[in-house]
Amino acid sequence: MASFLVGLLIGGLVGGTLALLFAPASGKQFQQQVGETIDRLSGEVRTAAEQRRKELEEELNRLRQGRIQLE
Repeated sequence: MASFLVGLLIGGLVGGTLALLFAPASGKQFQQQVGETIDRLSGEVRTAAEQRRKELEEELNRLRQGRIQLE
C-alpha cells in the first residue's frame, strides 16, 4: 500500500505539473492552479494514508484478539 501512495503522489504531481506547464495561463493563474493542485493532491494522499492507518489498526486488533485467545 505504501508503494501505491508513493505512486499516487508522484503520478499526480507529474501529471498536474505537465498539464499546467502546457496550458496557456498567466503567471498568477499558473500559481493559483499549482496551489490548487497541490492542495488537492495532498488531500488525496492524506485521505489514503488515513484509510491505510485504519486498515492497519483493524488488522492489529484482530491479531491481538487472536493472541489473547491463544493464551
